[in-house]
Amino acid sequence: MKRMMAILILSSLVLAGCASESSRGPAPLIPMKDFFRNSEQTGFDLSPDGEHLAFLSPWENRQNIHIRPLNSDDAIRITESTARDIGGYLWANNERIVYIQDTGGDENWHLFAVNIDGSNFIELTPFEGVRAQFVDNLRDNDDEMLISMNRRNPQIFDVYRININTGDMEMIAVNPGNIMGWVTDNAGKIRIATTTDGVNNSILYRKTEDDPFEVLITTNFRESFTPLFFTFDDKLLYVASNLDRDKEAIYTWDPETAEFKDLVFEHNEVDVTNLMRSRERKVITGVAYTTAKRHYHFFDDDREDVQKRLEQELPGLEARLVSTSRDERKMLVRSFSDKTLGGYYYFDRDADTFTHIVDVSPWLNAENMADVKPIQYQARDGLTIHGYLTLPVGVEAKNLPVVVNPHGGPWARDFWGFNPEIQLLANRGYAVLQMNFRGSTGYGKEFWACSFKQWGKTMQDDISDGTQWLIDQGIADPERIGIYGGSYGGYAVLAGLAFTPDLFACGVDYVGVSNLFTFMESIPPYWKPFLEMIHVMVGNPETDDELMRAASPFFHVDKITAPLFVAQGANDPRVAKAESDQIVEALKARGIDVPYMVKGNEGHGFANEENRWDFYGEMERFLGKHLGGAVEEPVTSDAQNDQGLNDGK
Repeated sequence: MKRMMAILILSSLVLAGCASESSRGPAPLIPMKDFFRNSEQTGFDLSPDGEHLAFLSPWENRQNIHIRPLNSDDAIRITESTARDIGGYLWANNERIVYIQDTGGDENWHLFAVNIDGSNFIELTPFEGVRAQFVDNLRDNDDEMLISMNRRNPQIFDVYRININTGDMEMIAVNPGNIMGWVTDNAGKIRIATTTDGVNNSILYRKTEDDPFEVLITTNFRESFTPLFFTFDDKLLYVASNLDRDKEAIYTWDPETAEFKDLVFEHNEVDVTNLMRSRERKVITGVAYTTAKRHYHFFDDDREDVQKRLEQELPGLEARLVSTSRDERKMLVRSFSDKTLGGYYYFDRDADTFTHIVDVSPWLNAENMADVKPIQYQARDGLTIHGYLTLPVGVEAKNLPVVVNPHGGPWARDFWGFNPEIQLLANRGYAVLQMNFRGSTGYGKEFWACSFKQWGKTMQDDISDGTQWLIDQGIADPERIGIYGGSYGGYAVLAGLAFTPDLFACGVDYVGVSNLFTFMESIPPYWKPFLEMIHVMVGNPETDDELMRAASPFFHVDKITAPLFVAQGANDPRVAKAESDQIVEALKARGIDVPYMVKGNEGHGFANEENRWDFYGEMERFLGKHLGGAVEEPVTSDAQNDQGLNDGK
């Protein structure tokens, strides 16, 4: 559940960053569309034999799957999606690709399969209103994979063995009603299931698929115990857990005795959940974890040597291994930083060659992008809040217009890296503050749990305190501070305008929650098993009426005086359109004109390129009008009509 649902920094650090940015000179105004254009080539993946590359590239303004031989630039397109970008894909074998696609952002993912020459296209899960998920692609089986679907019951997922060539399927694991996840062993056998009763989670185990499941361990949802994968002999499990500790660490665990065996790795500042392995060499190679940035700890010299080589080839950039051939001799590498989306590279270990494949967004010059600086500050109750501060290039960090950008989730976190939203805002002259407020994941159990039933309270205080910190530092002009966020971040926008109306000059709410009561009534059916957990974490409508009413911006709309822009996807399954409708209607009833953009072919966020352009173009103009930042194009009434503003009905 934790994953389902994300006083001073040293003045010398801030000032050093400011001096660096100021010395570079002002950046030119970059066209908004350049930040949100579909990449010409991205999402690369190597075939298991390492002979072909699959990647996404636009066709009819939508990202479609293309295939090319590794040693050739001649590519063919094998999909023809015109409604939405391909949602994701994987190599099922050397000759066949399986991909997912939803309808209008409804997140009911359907599975499709097609050969790499474009032949034998088939929809594998042609069931209306059903969501399909990958369980195991069965490494040693070229014709089948394991998937889960909520076809029998929209709230729960059963497991099916499906033939990727014909679509024939067989249900091989029936969900009794409380299983939330399935884990296979190295042979693709379902051996572990995770269950919930709403607030308690259990691990079920069976020695073989012919044996019945038995409950081995039950924990309260406040404690994590996450199976990662089996050891290579299929006898023990690697797990990430914070039982009897604050930070998640990685252990081996014996399912026969339900006992921890060895501590694999721990970190005293952050959770560690990412364990890396070589399936070909049957070696645990290391862990990856994130403080302000990503770090590695290696157990395997060979994998450490690979990482050193990548970082030598790509100095000053993050270098991540994203795909390998099955024998792990051919490797696909992705580079990036806070100022570039980077590119893809091919590393042939046998030939000892490192080859550039493509830059993801070559039209964006990293020299014109802003540095993203890790920061920290103290909340009013003494809790340390970590985050990131981005300052506009070539401008003195003094008395700047600011956009505060709380993340969604809320049980998620912001990471260091390239974010086109942040870079657009910095390019328009805004300082941008992102904070991992209490409840953000990765900082331990206590930091996460202290957010329970704190929507609009201490969670919001963390956002307000970060804003006040910027004012105290002299970076922010207190009269020109806006707040923008999506999902929970959109809720934080509405809460900021309603509960601290003197702090923010304007707000942009993107698919945000406005009313905690109606939000809980409209959650997707497959979230229903977690509803009791949500009640503990957010509030129970039957017993916490006063708390939830106090935390819902809708009931405090009379306090909102700052200009507000709202954007919403009509098919959003997580935050229903009614959440935006009601706050807009309530403000209009007070005679306030609220720009309202609704996209009928979108869900929880705008995926289609033209819709992104509409939204960010209007946001740029809205912020420019109310905060004074640079604007590429002036707002006009005709532009508003063209972009679907005020079409909530």
